[in-house]
Amino acid sequence: MSSLNKVILIGRVGKDPELRYTADGKPVASFSLATSEKRKDKDNEKTEWHNIIAWAKLAEIVGEYVKKGDLLYCEGRIESHEYTGKDGNKKKQYNIVINAMQMLGNKGWTQQTKETDDDFMNEEDI
Repeated sequence: MSSLNKVILIGRVGKDPELRYTADGKPVASFSLATSEKRKDKDNEKTEWHNIIAWAKLAEIVGEYVKKGDLLYCEGRIESHEYTGKDGNKKKQYNIVINAMQMLGNKGWTQQTKETDDDFMNEEDI
């Protein structure tokens, strides 16, 4: 194996997901996910926020079932996106494009998809 791009996160949804459709009708959902880490040498936690993107059937399921505060297991890959900010400077944003998700807690519901890279689109296509 020459390379691997895989991310596994367990965290809480920061706000209700946004479900939209591309010009050609492909569903895409986006939401933020918070992961927290307790520090041994301090009494506080460090929280990281992750931008999560789901496509196709998984996006529709996210839009229907996932809500703010839900505890999720998400599996996918990192994608970067360059854009020009309002200040005119070039910026880079990192997203986690998920292909598997499990709702943790009392719901016990799982959704997993097997998609090829051709099924994924860049944010420019939205």
